[in-house]
Amino acid sequence: MKKVLLFIILLRPVLTNAQRERLGNHEIKTDRKGNIISWYSNEPGKAWSHVVQLVWHFWDTMRTDVNGLPYYMNHQVWRQGIDDPRGIGGDQFSMALSSWRLLYEFTGDERIKQNMTFIIDYYLSHSLSPSNASWPDIPYPYNTLVLSGVYDGDMILGKDFSQPDKAASFAWQLLQFYKMVTPPDFPRGTEKHYLRSAVDIANTLANHVKEGDADNSPLPFKVNAITGETGRLQNNNGNGTEVGLSNYTTNWSSSLELFETLRKMKVGDTIAYKKAFDIILKWMIRYPLQNNKWGPFFEDVPGFSNTQINAITFARYIMMHRQYFPDWNQQVKRIIQWVHQTLGNKTWQKYGVFVTNEQTAYMVPGNSHSSREASTELEYMALTGDTEYLPNAVRELNWATYMVDADGKNRYPHDDYWLTDGYGDYVRHFLRAMAAKPELAPEDENHLLSTTSVVQSIGYTKNIHYTTWDSAGKEVFRLRQRPANIFFDGKIPASNESLQWKALNKGGILVIKRTKNRNVTIDF
Repeated sequence: MKKVLLFIILLRPVLTNAQRERLGNHEIKTDRKGNIISWYSNEPGKAWSHVVQLVWHFWDTMRTDVNGLPYYMNHQVWRQGIDDPRGIGGDQFSMALSSWRLLYEFTGDERIKQNMTFIIDYYLSHSLSPSNASWPDIPYPYNTLVLSGVYDGDMILGKDFSQPDKAASFAWQLLQFYKMVTPPDFPRGTEKHYLRSAVDIANTLANHVKEGDADNSPLPFKVNAITGETGRLQNNNGNGTEVGLSNYTTNWSSSLELFETLRKMKVGDTIAYKKAFDIILKWMIRYPLQNNKWGPFFEDVPGFSNTQINAITFARYIMMHRQYFPDWNQQVKRIIQWVHQTLGNKTWQKYGVFVTNEQTAYMVPGNSHSSREASTELEYMALTGDTEYLPNAVRELNWATYMVDADGKNRYPHDDYWLTDGYGDYVRHFLRAMAAKPELAPEDENHLLSTTSVVQSIGYTKNIHYTTWDSAGKEVFRLRQRPANIFFDGKIPASNESLQWKALNKGGILVIKRTKNRNVTIDF
């Protein structure tokens, strides 16, 4: 811990204007040693909190298209004054839901929850395959007619093709959202459609899982939902030459979460979920975890490409479910090392930072991929005490802040303003970083950084009040000052064993452990 605190102190030097090179939307700022700090503040957490809320504001106030939908419901790239001709990114809505849930906990802004409701309700009613299809009731990842308001296919393969891994990630977010908005004692048999839809998607996926091998994952990457035909990959020279079926991807962390959570809730076909879970987990351990074949992910790449997102997302899954991985420490470290060796980018090494390229088919640095790498390395450090990656992780997150302009538009470093990489697949990594190392969170703000449950409501006023889905769990806050009292369901806890306070130079970190309470009030 002394090493961590010392490093944080070293991150607060006087700013220098000696370096005028531009990065993203800003001139690069450095500390006295020439290492990169954020353009907004020399305090990491203050800068990170600021930029993620800028990004949310830009998303929330984005212009409406001629079809009456917000621009982000139709396009994957934002452009000033014109419509980008491409439809949404394949995981665009799931990424947004993932980030907005964490941002709601962080800020208590009810507009975030309203935006989540709108996205889910609209997407569910305009994206699902027919119930009599070969792959029924799963969402399509793309709107082949961009302004149609209907999601009906795949960006490369066209109408009727879906991506099972993206269906799984959306169902997983659906399940999380169901817990946000539904009381845990809601009568069974009358569940809201969010849970029913998550179950429908899980049923379709589980029914199609089969034993895989080195060239075939348990579920395909792209499939015609109507006929069951597997989509064909093309090479990258644009001539349309087929190079095989799209039977392989390693993006199955969300499917594992989905199947396991439904089983724990005792909802749906739990026997089928157990079988599917076991097959996928066994395959992930036997193949990509051994051979580092970590692709593909992106809907707009016609051929195979190894990706950082698949590799690091599974590294996070390993850390969150260590019971399945006896050698989890070394397995996660090997994935991190593979990313550094395969996708590391040293262009800004003179500023004390190396960042992360997107994928082997597009070797350019990404704001979302760099922030994901950094937050995951901080999570690894929190579990192991290994501080090897700490300095670069903080600087990599600082580097990623430069892509956010003062109005919240978020640019890919050498590319466009992607509504995937710059929004849903950006915000969550800064919030996870502060959750992993609360000392890095802003010292003059109050925030919930992490919970083992799902937060249904939270408000930051003169006090903090929040309600969770589970009656037992643990929350971690960074607070400006030590609370005067903590109330569980309106009562002062009988024992201080439920609370842990760690004082810092300003304010501190509060850990709350609940055993049978869903409602907590923090009084100051």
